[in-house]
Amino acid sequence: MKGIGVSPGISIGRAFVISKAATTFSGVQLTTNEDIAAGISKFEAAVVSASAEIEAIKMDLNLTLSADELNILEIQVELINDPQIKDDVVEKIETDKKTPGDALLEVIANLVTVFEEMDDEYMSARSADIRDAGARILKYLQNIPPPVIPTFNGDVIIIADDISPSETMTMDLQHVRGFATRAGSKTSHTAIIAKAKGIPAVVACGDDVMMAVEGDLIVLDGATGFIHINPDESALNDYKLKRDALASETEKLKGLKDVPSITTDGVSVHLEVNISGIDDMLLGFENGGEGVGLLRTELLFMNRDSFPTEDEQFEFYKSIALQSKNNPVIVRTIDIGGDKQLSYFNIDAELNPFLGYRAIRICLDRPEIFITQLKAILRASVFGKLKIMFPMIANVQEIRAAKKLLEQAKYELTIQNISFNANIKVGIMIEIPSAAVTADILAKEVDFFSIGTNDLCQYTLAVDRMNEKISHLYDTYNPGVLRLIGNVIEQGAKNNIPVGMCGEVAGDPLATLLLLGMGLKEFSMGPAAIPVIKKIIISNSETKAKQVFSTVMQMDNSTDILAYLRQVTT
Repeated sequence: MKGIGVSPGISIGRAFVISKAATTFSGVQLTTNEDIAAGISKFEAAVVSASAEIEAIKMDLNLTLSADELNILEIQVELINDPQIKDDVVEKIETDKKTPGDALLEVIANLVTVFEEMDDEYMSARSADIRDAGARILKYLQNIPPPVIPTFNGDVIIIADDISPSETMTMDLQHVRGFATRAGSKTSHTAIIAKAKGIPAVVACGDDVMMAVEGDLIVLDGATGFIHINPDESALNDYKLKRDALASETEKLKGLKDVPSITTDGVSVHLEVNISGIDDMLLGFENGGEGVGLLRTELLFMNRDSFPTEDEQFEFYKSIALQSKNNPVIVRTIDIGGDKQLSYFNIDAELNPFLGYRAIRICLDRPEIFITQLKAILRASVFGKLKIMFPMIANVQEIRAAKKLLEQAKYELTIQNISFNANIKVGIMIEIPSAAVTADILAKEVDFFSIGTNDLCQYTLAVDRMNEKISHLYDTYNPGVLRLIGNVIEQGAKNNIPVGMCGEVAGDPLATLLLLGMGLKEFSMGPAAIPVIKKIIISNSETKAKQVFSTVMQMDNSTDILAYLRQVTT
């Protein structure tokens, strides 16, 4: 079977299956005011107990948790104590007379649905965190005994519907050789922790993976996403050889951390990392990253009941700047609306939310929100090399309007006698076809471009990649998409402004030579992808990359393009 490979490596071991009982609604209605008051008190006590449980895990000196793991636990504490979740649960207990357990299940289910439907992969993956936080509170509401921490004899592959962060942190991983889950995504915490621990993992395997029986022999390929249950001897021997070769290659990649990203004919390439917080950035630096090509700011605005203040935002951006090791950090201004809704900021329902009131359109319509964020970024700019990037720009009028508000933010700080970098660089994401086509016009207004291939591909091909019926049509290697990318890079060069790429394609090894041949010199990706991309760059010449680009541009379909790129990528 095939899932999504999220932590590379080949593992062989016996299946250890973790099954969880399904939670169900009781359907019981509360009848008296005393019952309602007792239900609210019981819920509040469960929240306190669930939060204390996480704090105890954080304080357990025997676990030696990493910064990534501590950050994940902090997110759990925040979700468990989320005021919006609390208010919604209490409202259902008081108004609908539901039991605290039923009220919690309904609130969590609704919130999970909202996050799962988000088009942003990172935000969609947070649905697993919300589900886990809800399950932790429910455990105390229903007096569910704590799960027994498993012990393993010999090498095992964990098979589960999904694995909560606390389970992976408290589990003895000495004999765990891999994770395979029915659900999950590339940015789920199962994926993050597996990468951090260097354990191969495959997620989103579907229902079939749960057919594995305790003790079955499992072969798992965390790079391709393939899983084999009880393979024959020939297949098993092939995977053993691949595993040994991959282990040798991984050791070599670790040695590339401090090797400059320079092609064999002397062309320097800048490799950066996409982040949502400090831990992502530090992991990117550990893997050889040289800056931040995309700082998503949306998480600052999520899971709360009001907009963050200027000071709250400033402290976040300042902490990033201080730990950036004087590397550049591109801060994308708030990208809400469409798939990223805020409970405290009501946006009317839209027939086409991804094409509607979102991102820069909201910022220009609600300048008080935008200026607050811009002032916070500007204040933090004296602590590091911060840059500002506007998302979802469609035309030159939007750039000019956004820059005008930036000047207003600078003016307000000036009269307050607050320091900032008056010459901070300003760029835009190229993710709308109109922007890609008019890149020559837009280049005269900004200091840099960053290509967001995810939305650019979606809008160019008119494909909602979250729609399962047509998601197969989402094709980054479609010649039309590639021509738009090529035009943006070409126009950037002609107008002497740098062009980067922060979409998924930047971290795809098959695309590296093609993009390099187009003239791309700044790649930004997830932390784990950096060593692989660096190896391709330092092993090839720009001359070869240009030949690859020229050949691809003569092809008329993505099938042939991908087959060719597999042949030439070394």
